Amino acid sequence: MNFSVNFPLFSVVLCLMSAVISCVLPGRAARRLSLVLSLAVSITSGMLFAHILRTDQAVTYLMGHYPHPWGNELRISLLEPLFAMAFSAVLFLCLLGGRKHLAEDLEPAKSNLYYVMADLVLSALLVLVYTNDIFTGYVFIEICTLSSCGLLMIRQWGRTTLASVRYLIFSLLGSGLFLLGVVLLYNVTGHLLMPDLRLSVSELWANGRYTLPITAAICLITVGIAVKSGLFPFHFWMPDTYGYATPSSSGILSGLISKGYIFFLIKIIFDVFGTNVFYESGVHNVLFAFGAMGIVVGSVSAMRENDIFRMIAYSSAAQIGYIYLGIGISPEAGILAALFHILTHAVTKPPLFLAAARLCDVAGGKKRFADLQGAAWSNHLAGAAFTAGAFSMIGLPLTMGFISKYLFALSAFRANIKMVPTLIILALSTVLNTLYFARTVLRIYGHPSGTPAGVMPVRKQRSYAAAAILFAVFNFAAGVAASPLIDILERGLAMF
Repeated sequence: MNFSVNFPLFSVVLCLMSAVISCVLPGRAARRLSLVLSLAVSITSGMLFAHILRTDQAVTYLMGHYPHPWGNELRISLLEPLFAMAFSAVLFLCLLGGRKHLAEDLEPAKSNLYYVMADLVLSALLVLVYTNDIFTGYVFIEICTLSSCGLLMIRQWGRTTLASVRYLIFSLLGSGLFLLGVVLLYNVTGHLLMPDLRLSVSELWANGRYTLPITAAICLITVGIAVKSGLFPFHFWMPDTYGYATPSSSGILSGLISKGYIFFLIKIIFDVFGTNVFYESGVHNVLFAFGAMGIVVGSVSAMRENDIFRMIAYSSAAQIGYIYLGIGISPEAGILAALFHILTHAVTKPPLFLAAARLCDVAGGKKRFADLQGAAWSNHLAGAAFTAGAFSMIGLPLTMGFISKYLFALSAFRANIKMVPTLIILALSTVLNTLYFARTVLRIYGHPSGTPAGVMPVRKQRSYAAAAILFAVFNFAAGVAASPLIDILERGLAMF
């Protein structure tokens, strides 16, 4: 067995140890530890991904070498290390790019606690990606929920406290529904490990036994994760949560947390229920409908906003709709498009929040569009980074956003009855995306309404510059050379 298959367990343990150590470190040391940790996890995940890509063999890692049903397992195929690498790299860039605002928004005596929460978030995301045990997934969903609230609440401001409470209420509602689904599955099958669950569920479904309880479990688990990830109509926590958090937290919450939940749902669809059972239950049709409504409602709400952070937040609600739309279309082309869009959103939304914060800085801390007139002329880097992210959200060629919409359109042509509504939704959403993102780009590059602020040189924002450039490079590189990534995703789906 190649040594690299130990990396998932090592990564989770290191994240948990780093969180404990950061509790007693000063803020600067805790920040450095978190940056090194997330970068190291990204590199080791990349090494594991290269190994699986070369061998084309999935691996099951037995925790403590205890076999099922007594032991716990990690599953390593092609998709798991790819998404672990992407999630840890995005976390690293969010912490790096938001360094200035973290120093301003956090109390010096409590700044180390922020990085404790960041380490816990990374550990939870890694477990959601790798675990082969559905109850272990639930435990780390809760860890992710509480640490996410910590990332939001640590900016001690009245609005963030209110947003945190609202976010916590929705998250706990989703967690409760998910747990009820897990309990129902356990009562029916007597298993918690995903391979055992899939065998039992498939056998019971084929024999026509416990069809109603299995369908109820599918509904509870799916709705629970939909609530936690912000699918319409459960997206109302997003504007305040993303709009009032420090920019690094907004990037982590929008680009990573909800995507980790959805990736875990896709694992459950394949490894617990099986695509035949899940799509025969009809739940995918509900996801398709609410995904389509989420795209339209999120885009219309973004158009009506005058606050740049809330506009980006409502845009995130629309992008979540895209992912669920893909899941609702089909288990092949639709989920392929959904997986690609998870990566697209993860490398596009955080730089939008980070750039918006820099643009607001040169506008005197104001977030309304009228006050951001010409802000890009005072911070060229932030203006360019926001424009690149906006182009990807619109779906212009050479960006990952274009490839995402192409894959959704391609899946629509293979969807028979869902083809026409999918194409209409894609066309309508593209028009709406163009309207509100083009309006924002034109505003920040418009003629300044007052005396323009001095130009912010790149040398005074090196950390942000590095993060913004890397985000843009990833976005355009995957947009220009998308075929290898699509092939990898297809191979990974075949290995589920």
